[in-house]
Amino acid sequence: MRLQAPQFQALFTPGLRSVAELFEKKNYELRIAGGAVRDLLSGVTPQDIDFATTATPAEMKEMFTAAGVRLINNKGEKHGTITARLHEQNFEITTLRIDVVTDGRHAEVEFTTDWHKDAERRDLTVNSMFLGLDGTLYDFFNGYEDLENKKIRFVGKAAERIQEDYLRILRYFRFYGRIAEKPGDHEPNTLQAIKENAKGLAGISGERIWVELKKILLGNHVNHLVQLMYELDIAQYIGLPLDGNSEEFARVSKNIQNLSPKPMTVLTSLFKGKDDVTNLDLRLKISKEEKNLGLFLVKHRQELTKGPGPEPLRPYQDFLMDSREANTSSKIFELLKYQGEEQLLKEMQEWTVPSFPVSGHDLRKMGVSSGKEIGTALQQLRDEWKKSGYHMDKEELLSCLKKL
Repeated sequence: MRLQAPQFQALFTPGLRSVAELFEKKNYELRIAGGAVRDLLSGVTPQDIDFATTATPAEMKEMFTAAGVRLINNKGEKHGTITARLHEQNFEITTLRIDVVTDGRHAEVEFTTDWHKDAERRDLTVNSMFLGLDGTLYDFFNGYEDLENKKIRFVGKAAERIQEDYLRILRYFRFYGRIAEKPGDHEPNTLQAIKENAKGLAGISGERIWVELKKILLGNHVNHLVQLMYELDIAQYIGLPLDGNSEEFARVSKNIQNLSPKPMTVLTSLFKGKDDVTNLDLRLKISKEEKNLGLFLVKHRQELTKGPGPEPLRPYQDFLMDSREANTSSKIFELLKYQGEEQLLKEMQEWTVPSFPVSGHDLRKMGVSSGKEIGTALQQLRDEWKKSGYHMDKEELLSCLKKL
């Protein structure tokens, strides 16, 4: 088949046209590879575009240098990747490769000109396709058919692909959550291969695991996929609690649909206490902000709830006004998502935090001179202001001070 979609045509910027011309002149083949092909076939404009070529890194460097093209970031060169900058755009182009040695985390590669061999070393069929710049699809493992049928399958034998890089277990889950139509549509031999190789995840760095896990938590079928992680003995190797609260997770993962939660908000529902947050941090090296959010949700998810009567937002507003910590409002937004309070979330996001209208200067003008008395009086006035729903103005509060 040949792709002529508008998303594909839109890729042909002056930069890409210039790159294509250089490769054509030298008779090197250049194709779009991997995830960008999957996106284009799904009618989605890809965020990143990777290119694959028959040219070696040395040949690309020679060609680009001769044409006066700037090369940037040579970190990927030993794996075959050259990054060229043309017309204010970066082009990441990688030589076709064969994995010579793999250890479950990294691969030693050698270069090839065989497109089939390169496709063979990729993880999933939907990620193993190439697209010529004329729109021709090169699909060696029925990736397009799987994409059409919303099936996620490993290229070749699942166990072999997993043993090359155990992180592919989580990539399987991530793409399942992105592409599959319904939960539970897995090939039994794939699940068996995952279960038999789950222990390999113990050797993968926490940072790499967390990148994948966050995407799984924000994808579809999240409740199904996390339950599957427990069934297939994966959870223990990626920092999740052994006795995760699956009922709470099922409830919260339903609550947060369409509310754009942070990954940590979804994940915290598995946790029974703050130790679970600490253990996750030890394994995955989550950020300080993520850890603080997890601890906040574990601590306040049960007692900080909507108020009775006509002012359901008041407990959240009071909490925010009393808080001395940074980012309290964003943590409260995440708590409301966790609790499934969509309407209250909207109201809270629209609420402008009022500023307390009285200062120590006002009290001095009224003759209160000692610092201790000023502190006490300000606190009393804050309490009165709070009781009024933050509506009392300066004059009302100062006349209130006379009574106090």
